[in-house]
Amino acid sequence: MQTNRKTMPFRSIFDAGELKSELENSGIKPSFMPYIWKHVIQNPSAELDQIPSLPSAAYPLLSSKFKTLTSSVHSATDSSDHLTTKLLIKLQNGALVEAVIMRYDSSLGKHNGKSHHGGARSTLCVSSQVGCKMGCTFCATGTMGFKSNLTSGEIVEQLVHASRISPIRNVVFMGMGEPLNNYNALVEAIRVMTGLPFQLSPKRITVSTVGIIHAINKFHNDLPGLNLAVSLHAPVQEIRCQIMPAARAFPLVKLMDSLQQYQKNSQQKIFIEYIMLDGVNDEEEHAHQLGKLLDTFQVVINLIPFNPIGSLSKFKTTAEEKVSTFQKILRGTYGIRTTVRKEMGQDISGACGQLVVNPNKRSSDNAVPLTDIEDLQKQHLCCNIIIRSVLNLHRFSIFPFNL
Repeated sequence: MQTNRKTMPFRSIFDAGELKSELENSGIKPSFMPYIWKHVIQNPSAELDQIPSLPSAAYPLLSSKFKTLTSSVHSATDSSDHLTTKLLIKLQNGALVEAVIMRYDSSLGKHNGKSHHGGARSTLCVSSQVGCKMGCTFCATGTMGFKSNLTSGEIVEQLVHASRISPIRNVVFMGMGEPLNNYNALVEAIRVMTGLPFQLSPKRITVSTVGIIHAINKFHNDLPGLNLAVSLHAPVQEIRCQIMPAARAFPLVKLMDSLQQYQKNSQQKIFIEYIMLDGVNDEEEHAHQLGKLLDTFQVVINLIPFNPIGSLSKFKTTAEEKVSTFQKILRGTYGIRTTVRKEMGQDISGACGQLVVNPNKRSSDNAVPLTDIEDLQKQHLCCNIIIRSVLNLHRFSIFPFNL
């Protein structure tokens, strides 16, 4: 049952719409909002009535209706290689969501035979919902069912929490939930992230979706410059419906028409996520079907090794040799840039498709270091690889984007 957010005693100070409305109703200019946020970020222990230089009417308003943070970090778990940190975040209503920090060092990568400069940077994979109603059969989060949407402030607070652990340069919406099913909060949160004081570049934000057609149709107009990643996972409607029940509402033909229009309007590459399930969607026939389906698009395909989810797993991981053959067909026959994602955070159940709230469970697999997403971008590769890696910490199974 969906939580009624209006019953919450306090709103997050990062709920931009609510804050703007309350300030305007009290005759206070909304231009104070970035100043308030900057003070909260820089002063973690400060209360709202301690923010200097605000109009006197602002203090009782802020203290009575808002909190600096409505969520808290319940736990932070590092992978064995210390490249990934999974945050279990407790919301004001007691629900738990996960966010994953993935760290990369661009100095370790090379482009045209030369080492990159720029050093370490981090990507944050955030959740947009508690649970998910899409029901993808290969995804742990899907087993939770849908609990509630996050407010825009609860989404932004994941960035605030993560930034206090590691400087965040890129954000991917590939955590718990289907971002486009919480569209208004998603748009508002991203506008906060790209404005003062966060000032993230839209090019460094990627939103992943199973293919919510009506939302894709307005995505570019509402959030120009962002990266779109589509969790396709099958080249034909029949297989999609078998592994992704929500696909019945979004026929593949109509989805591809929507993506064609999106690409025409945005002039941006689309990132295609394709999870490899042994004996289900990983045969050579499927590779040819996928190549023909995407032949007229400008895309980067990210092949994702299936991450087992314990006793819930009814699928098996495709053998590396089979994945390589699949990739060679897409590259060689159809000329489509295709990458194979390396996983990060499997040992803390933070890899793609593994995100499901379970504060006590840990897996014993070893994490594998990854190339930085930005390095991949410079090589014209898909940033999805990195994002997916981050999501590996939770349930993430949709990664897109140019970080």
